[in-house]
Amino acid sequence: MTSELIVDVQPTEVSIALLEDSRLVSLQKESRNIAYAVGDIYLAKVKKLMPGLNAAFVNVGYEKDAFLHYLDLGSQYSSYASFLKQALEDRKRIPSVSKMKLLPDIDKHGVISDALTPGQELMVQIVKEPISSKGPRLTTEITFTGRYLVLIPFSDKISISQKIKTTEEKLRLRQLIESIKPKNFGVIVRTSAEGKRVAELNHELKTLLRCWEDAVIKAQRSTAPSLIFEEESRIVGVLRDIFTPSFECIYVNDAEIHSQILKYVTLIAPECRENVRLYDKDEPIFDHFNITKQIKSSFGKTVSFKSGAYIIIEHTEALHVIDVNSGNRSKASNDQESNALEVNLRAADEIARQLRLRDMGGIIVIDFIDMNKAEHRQALYDHMREIMANDRARHNILPLSKFGLMQITRQRVRPALDIVVTEACPSCYGKGEVQPSLLFTDTLKEKIEYLVNSLKIKGFVIYVHPFVDAYLKKGILSTYRRWRMEYGRKFRILPDQSLAYLQYRVVDGDRNEIDLQEEKDMDSSSSKTKSKAKNRNNEEQAV
Repeated sequence: MTSELIVDVQPTEVSIALLEDSRLVSLQKESRNIAYAVGDIYLAKVKKLMPGLNAAFVNVGYEKDAFLHYLDLGSQYSSYASFLKQALEDRKRIPSVSKMKLLPDIDKHGVISDALTPGQELMVQIVKEPISSKGPRLTTEITFTGRYLVLIPFSDKISISQKIKTTEEKLRLRQLIESIKPKNFGVIVRTSAEGKRVAELNHELKTLLRCWEDAVIKAQRSTAPSLIFEEESRIVGVLRDIFTPSFECIYVNDAEIHSQILKYVTLIAPECRENVRLYDKDEPIFDHFNITKQIKSSFGKTVSFKSGAYIIIEHTEALHVIDVNSGNRSKASNDQESNALEVNLRAADEIARQLRLRDMGGIIVIDFIDMNKAEHRQALYDHMREIMANDRARHNILPLSKFGLMQITRQRVRPALDIVVTEACPSCYGKGEVQPSLLFTDTLKEKIEYLVNSLKIKGFVIYVHPFVDAYLKKGILSTYRRWRMEYGRKFRILPDQSLAYLQYRVVDGDRNEIDLQEEKDMDSSSSKTKSKAKNRNNEEQAV
């Protein structure tokens, strides 16, 4: 099986697609330059206490106060508070965590007023990003995450990933970490540390310790509220969790991000640095690798998978429900039981892929096609467990119930990915009436003339829907060729599968997008609709 990682860098976000044998199995979207992201550390100030909630509202600089619950203070809060008080009182000297004596754990049934006071300064870490009208959620239990290890100040505990199965390897890693970790620092050993040498783990441990020291130094020099630690690159942070040396290629369409990823891969897997490649073609990178089409076919209520069979996915507040349907399988076996088993096995493959693609967490209930034979139900259960073994998220699968239902619980690794596959009409903007589609070529010609003659821009690219691109380039003396003869070879027209019909976008030679949408483009097509609505209202009032 070949694995490829495709990174699409856009001005506002970065999309990372994982392909296995050219089939999309994972998709992540990360906003660029996002503030108050999970893992960021701030020097903040307690604003007010809420005894009824046993929590505090904390000012981290966000428009809404952040939320800090008593249980999120961490059991080692007393040691943390003592260290931070020394660090902020004497800002010229950094207290040593290794030399201090850890204080007893706080009472987990305590109250917030015993631990915090209004105006108190804290080092806090974002554990949940702002959502809607709510501010970030915080913790004072600071952690620093690396590829192999997670460093936790004010703790002496060593934890080993449960996904490392062999007892010998767990014992080796525990003894190794005990020999290199400093006093009063806890460590979580991640799954990727399995089989790694002491030199690699020691190097990362020192890097994480340096991050902790830098954060404390910055806190001493800052005034609350202020950011004191963030990932070097959010993209590298995402890549850190999914990268494996088994990737045959990593394609990136941005030179700056390419250099960041190349630097990271060179550091952790030097033998794979040649696999990081810069994609510099004008064709959109997701179109080139057939990802755009897979996204449009994979996200939505109904997903087809083989021989006319399909699944229907519904989301509720509490759970996800998936219904399996055989569809119009014209070549199906005459044996209904064998047919049901075949459809269910193929549906299980698609469902396992959908769980990873959409990051469907919580409770998932699957209504498979009924099977009478116990051995067939057991075969389906075993198959689902086998194909779910590669899922990074923790999950639990129950055998089929007597109603033919399978229940799965799954941990959410990242925020749920919500992709709308329906396309908004680019001509009427939801108003209900559009301009004649034949006039779209006139609109494009006007834009080209404006760019070439008025703005004097050269080397720009106009992206259009593939159907429109085919129409413009049809024939020997095509419309596209005539435009190039009239305005010179200063532009190109290329297809982009992500665009809706009659939609277009323009980028200059440096791949910066040029906004050519005018107010009249949005209003002209809806003017008739508004006029008709007004006349209708007048008629109703007259009656």
